[in-house]
Amino acid sequence: MNPVRGIEFDDSELRAELVATTLAMSAARLNTGASGNASVRTPGGMLITPSGLAPDACTPDDMVVVDPSGRPDGRLAPSSEWRLHNDLYAHRPEAGAIIHAHAPFATALACQRLEIPPFHYMIARFGGNNVRCAKYATFGTQALSDHIATAIADRSACLMANHGMLVFGRNLANALALAIEFETLCEQYWRVRQLGKPVLLSDDEMREVVERFRWYGKPAEQLPE
Repeated sequence: MNPVRGIEFDDSELRAELVATTLAMSAARLNTGASGNASVRTPGGMLITPSGLAPDACTPDDMVVVDPSGRPDGRLAPSSEWRLHNDLYAHRPEAGAIIHAHAPFATALACQRLEIPPFHYMIARFGGNNVRCAKYATFGTQALSDHIATAIADRSACLMANHGMLVFGRNLANALALAIEFETLCEQYWRVRQLGKPVLLSDDEMREVVERFRWYGKPAEQLPE
């Protein structure tokens, strides 16, 4: 139990789900060892993975509570990237969970400081006609968080120069699914570049796809007439 504004909030299920998510990230080869991190929004801030501990060594009790002011509460220190998670939750109310990974293909593109253009219509899954690459800054710094805020504006994913990827979703399951989709797109783009200059979709074509994705996966009652 964790107190939230005078109310006892039971975060035990979220703790267990966060551990399961990090194990799934490793199984999907989004991360190896203790690299990367994940978090989930809570009524009192967020739960985030601890610093320097591999997923297979984590227990639910190792997940760290961080309040909106950045104050941690747990037996372990929060991930060194807690700041970018905290800032993203503050500025993007639609973000319910965040995944940061050093996935192989995303990281390869990030180390070339490339943005991903509309070579495939699924780029629109992440909110626009490209996926940007955030400028480089040392991990764990406010500068890195600020660069990510710029790169991920109006998007749900970005690359991080010489670092990796960041993806958010409405909950942990959604964020994980999007992270896996994004890494797949990064691999496809990497492979297409081996064949030559990609043929890109036009702005008009991408606008239509972006509009269609506004309703993708929504309940029937939310679909337009």
